[in-house]
Amino acid sequence: MIPNLPKDNFEIIEDGKPQTIKYFKAESDLPLTLGIMIDASGSQQRVLGIEQEVGGSFLESTLRPKDMASVFSFDVDVNLIQDFTGSVSRLRKALDQVKINSGTGACSNLPGLGGGPIPCPSTGPRGTVLYDAVYVASHDAFAQEVGRKAMILLTDGEDQGSRLKIKDAIEAAQKADTICYVLLIADRGFYGFGGYGGDSAMKKLTEQTGGRVIEVGNKPDKLKQAFDQIGQELRSQYNIGYTPTNGKRDGSFRKIEIRAKGGDYKIQARSGYYAMPRKDQ
Repeated sequence: MIPNLPKDNFEIIEDGKPQTIKYFKAESDLPLTLGIMIDASGSQQRVLGIEQEVGGSFLESTLRPKDMASVFSFDVDVNLIQDFTGSVSRLRKALDQVKINSGTGACSNLPGLGGGPIPCPSTGPRGTVLYDAVYVASHDAFAQEVGRKAMILLTDGEDQGSRLKIKDAIEAAQKADTICYVLLIADRGFYGFGGYGGDSAMKKLTEQTGGRVIEVGNKPDKLKQAFDQIGQELRSQYNIGYTPTNGKRDGSFRKIEIRAKGGDYKIQARSGYYAMPRKDQ
């Protein structure tokens, strides 16, 4: 991480057109709003305990007075176990409540789901509704929050049975202004010779929302290191603001490219935004 670059080191291009930076600040102590998303499908049986313990330790060491976090699980359903709270004890309790393939049908815990865009209960073959989970958490939880928001998914990246596609999940996260990180945690032995193939979709999800994939296998020490890296990255950000030369609020997607001058830098940032109408219009 390179924390001390000045405003003049950056340039922003929206849909191919240079933009004028009007706001710039290097932040190092931003309040966080986190969502811990735990894959509770059968493939995670041997690693769930690691996720619960390390995830709880991360929240205990990372959350500060102004921070909030929530806990979701997903298997054949999406379950909100603990809504946003600053209480580490409640969050730890929620993590401990995650069970493999509970399939409780608790979609009703999430406002808007019963008659919303993902009808519940479901029919047809389903197993790990990963894409639906990202959509639901973005649309029904994160969209209502403000500030620095991040979703941390602990999963093998395999989706089975979601009604929605990865592009729908990405769009929902972008509209909710939420960064997605994926901790690719998997018991490789579960998959046998064929292996698993959730990596590419997870890379797309994280890169387009400003996060990244960190592969941790089934190693507790790697998972802890990954959580620590995410905590540091989320606290230390450059905030860059501009007024788009395209002032239309037509709901279209605007592609953003951020460049750093004067060095061979790799930039981690969202790929764009949706120019949504103001809520008072």
